[in-house]
Amino acid sequence: MIKFTNYYSKNFVLNWMKIKSQEENLLQEYALRNTNCRKEILSAFLSKGFALTHADIEENIAEAHDRVTVYRTLKTFLDKGLIHKVLDDGGSAKYALCKDSCHFEDHNHEHVHFKCTQCGQTNCIENIEVPKITLPLGYKAVEANLLIQGLCKDCNESNVGLR
Repeated sequence: MIKFTNYYSKNFVLNWMKIKSQEENLLQEYALRNTNCRKEILSAFLSKGFALTHADIEENIAEAHDRVTVYRTLKTFLDKGLIHKVLDDGGSAKYALCKDSCHFEDHNHEHVHFKCTQCGQTNCIENIEVPKITLPLGYKAVEANLLIQGLCKDCNESNVGLR
């Protein structure tokens, strides 16, 4: 039996168990094999809660998985609708975990993304859609991205006392 010495270690273990359960449920829901690499990458997304770059993911998983394996896993997750690509202001791609309403048949991510200029985190703002734009005759939109930059809630609150 595990003996918890304080409140924080108990919460850490409970959170870890919740993430492990979510990993397995997501892999099963999206009909993906349960591999260590897939579980570790999902764990990185679930524990961070914001969009991650390929480099961020490599830093968060064990060195046992090479760059190509990570890339292929991300591609598989993209193709299955488990994650989506978020374009950053620097032109590099980040990846974010899809919400419950997304599957490979209906992979729609025309919502706003917000990048904090202080901490650098990019978050999906699911409840704000990218406005519909009517293109000139002959043009066809494939996807739309809207990135808003500013201070996230946490950074804004921490800066309140500095003003």
